[in-house]
Amino acid sequence: MATGNPIVLSVRNLTKSYRSAGEQVAVLRGVNLDIAAGERVALTGESGSGKSTLLHLIAGLDAADGGEIKLADVAVAGLSDAGRAELRRDRLGLVFQQFNLIPSLTVADNLAFQSRIAGRHDAGWHAELVERLGLGTLLKRYPEQLSGGQQQRVAIGRALAPKPLLLLADEPTGNLDEATADEVLALTRDLVARTGCGFLMVTHSERLAATLDRRIHLHAGSIA
Repeated sequence: MATGNPIVLSVRNLTKSYRSAGEQVAVLRGVNLDIAAGERVALTGESGSGKSTLLHLIAGLDAADGGEIKLADVAVAGLSDAGRAELRRDRLGLVFQQFNLIPSLTVADNLAFQSRIAGRHDAGWHAELVERLGLGTLLKRYPEQLSGGQQQRVAIGRALAPKPLLLLADEPTGNLDEATADEVLALTRDLVARTGCGFLMVTHSERLAATLDRRIHLHAGSIA
């Protein structure tokens, strides 16, 4: 953990079950996790171990059965649907394997989308993101005119534009070839360090996990 930095994510005794074929299946069994500002953490585990479920609970996209999730001083479980949406808008950056860009918007407008709706658009930071992500010649293009790596760079820039407390990424390089994945993740690591936000990335790749500050392994619903 990044010594001396404030904790941006605290997870305590988190549990989650789903009903499947008439039975309750425990997915998370008392997960505990802390991430500090500026810390970059890889979350690994076999398929079905609960990695994506954990990310969705942290993002307020689903509700836990028990336990506590706090983003800085905000308890996620105590929020209404509107409150969780506000949390995602103001405090979280989300990046998924699918790029989820808005097809009717240009690269420039996609990049600025989240920071504008959060009311925190910073023209200087926007310009730095454009330069660092190599998007300067692509700003007037639309998502369908971009390669997969270019689209994911836009998605990462969009998530980081409001300078969130925490960036969550679920297999963000899963649709990219190895060289492009390395390039995109290196950019993400650098930009996370620049903003000072926490970073939690789900990945199946041991190689990519090794490039982050710390790795945690989820096995049978618990942190191993």
